Amino acid sequence: MKWTLRILTLAFILFLAACGSDGDDSATGSEDKEEGADTEESTRVIEHEMGETEISGKPEKIVALEFSFVDNLASLGVSPVGIADDNDKERIIEPIREKIGDYTSVGTRKQPSLEVISSLQPDLIIADMKRHKEIYDQLSEIAPTIILPSLAADYEGIIDSFETVSMAMGMEEKGQEVLQQHRDRMEELRAEVPEDEERTVLPAVVADSGYYAHNMESYTGSLLESIGLKNAIQSGDARYNKINLEQIVEFNPDVMFHMNSGEQTVVDEWEDNELYQDVSAVKNDEVYQVDRNMWSRFRGLISSEKILEDAIGYLYQ
Repeated sequence: MKWTLRILTLAFILFLAACGSDGDDSATGSEDKEEGADTEESTRVIEHEMGETEISGKPEKIVALEFSFVDNLASLGVSPVGIADDNDKERIIEPIREKIGDYTSVGTRKQPSLEVISSLQPDLIIADMKRHKEIYDQLSEIAPTIILPSLAADYEGIIDSFETVSMAMGMEEKGQEVLQQHRDRMEELRAEVPEDEERTVLPAVVADSGYYAHNMESYTGSLLESIGLKNAIQSGDARYNKINLEQIVEFNPDVMFHMNSGEQTVVDEWEDNELYQDVSAVKNDEVYQVDRNMWSRFRGLISSEKILEDAIGYLYQ
């Protein structure tokens, strides 16, 4: 009987211990949930061109002061509340316009309206190093601001900026998924360029004021080079160069992608010139008119894929 009583007593103690353990697990689960909530609201430090910026939680109201950052946000499934769209909503390319929906224009990219930006009460501003360095302090008084390269960036620089925007948004994991999908698509596009492709290409903004060539280190030039299309200009300190007809003859591109600015351009003046007619691209009827908004103003994952789809379509399909 004594042993039976001892066994029953021991069983009862073990039962109570098990109940206590279950209760502890529940409490731990509750603490874990609270930790998750804290993580969501945690403050992280984002390094950028002007130093470091602290951002708490997941920003909900974002103002983008360059088109590449609009592309970044659209790629993440985020709609900015404000965009510096040069007061022209048509400058937002269709593949991105349909993703972001309505927004408020905050003026031009060169001179965005600080008053309008402030009225939107943003919790994150994304600005360009080249255009907005001088107003960084003023922007930072309105909301946490990060300054990234866009206007002066090459393709790889645009990818780096996308990763920083993903971290600033608290969407680093999502950003890596999107970036991997982009890289997979880039491999598909690269596979459509023959290995023996030897033609040189020259993207350029063509205006009445001149011919502005994009070299191998420019965004569009480096993007085309990333899939095996060699830029005709492989030298020079400036990524965007105003060149004359004699220089075009010297570079002698096999393919030219013209981003027209305005109805009349300098090329209209050259068309009857023997020098222009002797350029390889002109002789072989490989001068293509492309969308300037897509090819020059936008720089991001979505626009990069669309530019390459355009280029491959012209060259091989």
